[in-house]
Amino acid sequence: MDPRGTVLFNTVGRPSYGFDVVSLDLHSILSSSSLKEHLLTDGVSINFNGQYVDDDETLVYISERTGSSRIYLNRPGMLKPEVLPFAKGSLFHDRPVVKNTRLYFVSAHEQPDKPFKSWSAVYSSELDGNDVVRLTPYGDVDYSPAVSQSGQLIAVASYGSRPWSGDFHELKTDIVIFRESDPSKRKLVCRGGWPTWSGNSTIFFHRKADDGWWSIFRLDLPESFESSELPITPRRVTPPGVHTFTPAATHDGKLIAVATRRRDTSFRHIEIFDLQAEKFHRVTALLNPRYHHYNPFVSPGSRFLGYHRFRGESTQGESRIPYIEQVSSPIKELRMLRLDGSFPTYSPTGEFIAINHDFDAKSGLKIVKSDGSKRWNVLKGRTCFYNSWSPREKNVIYTSIGPIFQSANTTVQIARITFDPSNLNDQTEEISANVKILTREDTGNNAFPSCSPDGKFIVFRSGRSGYKNLYIVDAVNGEFDGGSIRPLTEGPWIDTMPSWSPDGKLIAFSSNRHNPENAETFSIYLIRPDGSDLCRLHLAGAEGSDEVNRERINHVCFSPDCEWLLFTANIGGVTAEPVSLPNQFQPYGELHIARLDGSGLRRLTWNSYEDGTPAWGRTEIDIRGLSLGRDGVGDKLTGEFDEPMWISCDI
Repeated sequence: MDPRGTVLFNTVGRPSYGFDVVSLDLHSILSSSSLKEHLLTDGVSINFNGQYVDDDETLVYISERTGSSRIYLNRPGMLKPEVLPFAKGSLFHDRPVVKNTRLYFVSAHEQPDKPFKSWSAVYSSELDGNDVVRLTPYGDVDYSPAVSQSGQLIAVASYGSRPWSGDFHELKTDIVIFRESDPSKRKLVCRGGWPTWSGNSTIFFHRKADDGWWSIFRLDLPESFESSELPITPRRVTPPGVHTFTPAATHDGKLIAVATRRRDTSFRHIEIFDLQAEKFHRVTALLNPRYHHYNPFVSPGSRFLGYHRFRGESTQGESRIPYIEQVSSPIKELRMLRLDGSFPTYSPTGEFIAINHDFDAKSGLKIVKSDGSKRWNVLKGRTCFYNSWSPREKNVIYTSIGPIFQSANTTVQIARITFDPSNLNDQTEEISANVKILTREDTGNNAFPSCSPDGKFIVFRSGRSGYKNLYIVDAVNGEFDGGSIRPLTEGPWIDTMPSWSPDGKLIAFSSNRHNPENAETFSIYLIRPDGSDLCRLHLAGAEGSDEVNRERINHVCFSPDCEWLLFTANIGGVTAEPVSLPNQFQPYGELHIARLDGSGLRRLTWNSYEDGTPAWGRTEIDIRGLSLGRDGVGDKLTGEFDEPMWISCDI
């Protein structure tokens, strides 16, 4: 039987994006005339990665308005966007391009031949048809397609048939070219990503130069490049001292639009680089200096420049971040809901959800009504993370209080939070609560509590031995006033993020005990509460294989019927070029499920973000009220999210 219920999860940064696609007159930029942005999309959900179809601002782009990324077309004067052909069963589409009535795009709906390979490949379809053709050879991985001016040649950023090596700060892709008429004959021309054509023989692309600066390079193809000796040595065109990414070339090859990061700002901006004068023209820094701007594109005749950014507080469109929003699910009876918060846990009845909202703001512990219509503050002014609602007590929530992602000896405490549930009503915003600390202050890092189904015990991770292992403690008194505590696991490794099964028979957790020297690889382990029957699940490959020892699997929890495990894993690689996106700590993090014996592995999410901290409930949540900006419910959308933290100008 297919799994059922409702999965709650968090996506890093995504609720705050509020992206829309905007347009500028390119001639006004170059003539230093006054600039006025023209909004091309309608403010519904997020809209991004656009391309012009013509010089009348007809736009093809990606939107997530249906719960997954789909391809849309806007023509001037259209009241609603037109849905374009898509790959059947796909929950991820990206980088659409229209050329000569044909649509080219990335999709991630076909499972690769091995784990640790991205599902991303390039496809095409007629604009007025649904016959989708795969252009990427089976077994290969392609990102970021670009089509030459004639439509005869296609360039991609390709990972080839190699297994993903774990890279994402600079994805090790190659520029590969093939003819639209024969995509099987491919030529690798040089290392790089995000290609863009000028005419039919010049390609610009980005990569990190040897001096550490992301830069744009130029490649001029020989007339008969198929028979030429390859790879070809490209020429760097942007100078050191400024990071330049995601180029878009004008048709005459004189200008390239780029996204930049400079030392004098923490924001990403769009600039025009004049290739002849070797000079930058700043664009968006003059218009919206405190917004990030991404992935420029130029119209076929170089009349318009486009890009996407946070839509702004003064524009029309959705202006609130919903507490809960629906995301498309690949399994009919399994509902997927994204939260504006992390580490969700259901109340015993499923009517409420406890979350941690914003670690930076010390927003503590909050409770959200499960239909997303109301939120209450329970504990403010303290950093809390990883919650567990007592299955037996509707007024008791366990959480970790203290800094997250710290060493074994950093003081973090397990807390029992009690409150009056009658205060969860429409008249209140703040809920008073009592905080009872269950662990001794001198025992280091105590975190990640999970309550037993009878409500009597808590399993948690502690650094009290000098290593991070699991312990079981009394749920009421902790290790004080006659309460009991005992070790569940012991050893010089990391055991973390435990989850107690709803039937009480098993505890699942993540551990690197199979390779204690590597704090980057974690697998799922199961153990009984008495410490017996410890076993490791082998999800990416057979025991002892290279694949299984590359697993990075965290945030594991059980299905309500105890038949399945839900977790975040790196098995599917990276779905898009991470440098083209806001910050994602682990852009390979996607939700998966598997049975308790490791069989039946299935992927639940496909996107370019980091999904994690899931909870799986039996509750059938009423989703009719779940929409961005409905009746003013939700946090104000301010566009506050981070640039990739691994991009530094301190070079």
